[in-house]
Amino acid sequence: MSNRSASLFVAGALAAALASLGPVPASAHGMKITPPQKTMEALHTGLWEKCYGVALTGQNDCYAGPGTTCAGTSTRNYAGNAFKLVPKGTCTAIHTPDGSGSLTAIAR
Repeated sequence: MSNRSASLFVAGALAAALASLGPVPASAHGMKITPPQKTMEALHTGLWEKCYGVALTGQNDCYAGPGTTCAGTSTRNYAGNAFKLVPKGTCTAIHTPDGSGSLTAIAR
C-alpha cells in the first residue's frame, strides 16, 4: 500500500471512529438546522478542523469561499478555497494530486 493510500485509509478510519463519538446534533432535539449550522456545530466540538484543497467537485462543506455558496457547490477537485471537515490533526497529512491539505485557504 502506498503512503498516500495509507494516509487516506487512516484519515477515513479516524473520521468514522470520531463521528460515532460526536455530540447529539441539534436536529435530534427537534430543531431544524441549516448546513452552515451543522458545519459550525461540528467545528465547535473541537474534534474537527477545516481542511482546504482536499474536497472533490461538489463535495465541499459550507462556506467554500468566492464562487461557492455552501456545501456541495465547489466546481473543481481540490479547489484551494473549498474545505472539508476532517478529524483534528489530520489535514496536512492528506495528500492529493494537487498537493497536501491546508488549514488555511490556498491559491490553486
